[in-house]
Amino acid sequence: MHRRSPCDHDRVTTPETERVARLLDAQAKAESLFQEVTDRGMIRAGVTERELSNEIRDLAADMFGVTRHWHKRIVRAGENTLETYRANPPDRVIADDEIAFLDFGPIFEEWEADFGRTFVLGDDPAKHALAQALPVIWAAGREYFRTTPDMTGAQLFDHVVALSEDAGFIFGGQIAGHLVGEFPHETIDAAEIESYIAPGSDGPMRRTDKRGNMCHWILEVHLVTTDRRFGGFHEELLDLP
Repeated sequence: MHRRSPCDHDRVTTPETERVARLLDAQAKAESLFQEVTDRGMIRAGVTERELSNEIRDLAADMFGVTRHWHKRIVRAGENTLETYRANPPDRVIADDEIAFLDFGPIFEEWEADFGRTFVLGDDPAKHALAQALPVIWAAGREYFRTTPDMTGAQLFDHVVALSEDAGFIFGGQIAGHLVGEFPHETIDAAEIESYIAPGSDGPMRRTDKRGNMCHWILEVHLVTTDRRFGGFHEELLDLP
């Protein structure tokens, strides 16, 4: 799920207190957007993933004036929930008894959010169990980060994988998170693995970037059932507030 790294060397440095406030504000707006999606019953049977993605895009524009997203908008349902960020599975119609997740990266006044949630239509207990496990595992991953001062991205990745397996699931992602910050980003390559929560990311997560700004992180959890029938996804800011 390689995305981008917030290392924009040409921008004027923003004070850290303002950076924190803007990142938290962007996430709060993303959370409000997803709540509105839920309240309106937009995740429903009979709509395609692409149609729903476009509807949420338009809602974000109406609510917050969002015109850009820093990564591709993701709506995945059914077997498509097994796929990672890089995949582009065929557009799928959401069914009556379905699990689906949203992964959106809207830009709010030049500040990025990255927010993911899972939704279940119907009464399938296995789908509800996975959806309920996602925030629990996410919170356990965050607690491990908070209590381990010298945490590396590789260590946190391994821990989240272990948490997932202990809960009876497969960890479905190639990474468990990434840096987040001001828009725009520079494209990163394999040499910048330390921008990710992933194997090989062996530097400390609590550090400053190349411009002297504090690094801030997104933690993401992608769970898949052991029979690989379906999955789910949950992500938000790791180190704030």
